[in-house]
Amino acid sequence: MEQIRILSVLPLEQRHKDYLEKQAQGGKAECVFTYRSYESVTPEDVRNADVLLGNVSPAIIRKAREEGADLKWVQLNSAGADAYAPADVLGADTILTCSSGAYGVSVAEHMLAMTMALIRRFGQYGRQQVNHEWKVAGSVTSIEESTVLVLGLGDIGGRYARMCHALGASVIGVRRTLHGEKPEYLAQQHTIDELDELLPRADIVAMVLPGGDTTRHILDERRMRLMKKGAYLINDGRGNAIDPAGLKAVLKDGHLGGAGLDVTEPEPLPADDELWDMDNVIITPHIAGQFLLASTFEKIVKIAGENLHAYVTGGELRHVVNRRAGY
Repeated sequence: MEQIRILSVLPLEQRHKDYLEKQAQGGKAECVFTYRSYESVTPEDVRNADVLLGNVSPAIIRKAREEGADLKWVQLNSAGADAYAPADVLGADTILTCSSGAYGVSVAEHMLAMTMALIRRFGQYGRQQVNHEWKVAGSVTSIEESTVLVLGLGDIGGRYARMCHALGASVIGVRRTLHGEKPEYLAQQHTIDELDELLPRADIVAMVLPGGDTTRHILDERRMRLMKKGAYLINDGRGNAIDPAGLKAVLKDGHLGGAGLDVTEPEPLPADDELWDMDNVIITPHIAGQFLLASTFEKIVKIAGENLHAYVTGGELRHVVNRRAGY
């Protein structure tokens, strides 16, 4: 009987392994599982696999391919896939799927928390608490009756938009292409080519754009200066979507009211970067997603299991990545 060699680097409990192995039954081939950690996986492990479950380092995959690896399918535990899209990482015939849909709750709530913290000046008050200072930091903004511009309307951006709408904001959504009817939680929806006309209207701009050449520095200094004076910027998508030099310029001269960054360029943000010391900037170390919310990981395992069952039984895989677009 033909074998399918499956290598998982996900941090699985025994119940997760039992679930995946059950999902792998029912096909015409026998599935043989190998479990490794992210830290211990080697090019040899990858070379001996047909299927990968989890984000094995692209460098390790490249090395394994040089040594003859012939991967048939890679299921990422991340929603973003741009690091695996280049032709020198995976073979042209390798299927690439991601875990889109697993991170919506965690990242959207993180974005909302950052939004509230910025507009209520919690960053400044946090610094004052450390210094034992009792003073008013300044006026605040309300989400209610604000205009919120959301760049990227996938699972995460859509959830964040719904939250802001529920709090009384007028939400404008921006996506790559328009399809279907406008969701009821959006006042308007537009395409990214209208960005210059939309930025001046927003009190809050929230970004959850995918990586890739088309989004690199999509917010440069020119565009950030199109934003309202005192507006707030949130980025939980890709750090390189914002030009860091331009961001520092518009923060230092007071054009923007503040920024909330879960992602930066570069990452990790160097300890001597001046963004750390700006009192109108809130920085978190790319932790909006990950597995810190337990339900996120459960959703990732479920997606992997459902795709695994489809793969071994000849069904249709979900969340297939467009390698050219990177998502």
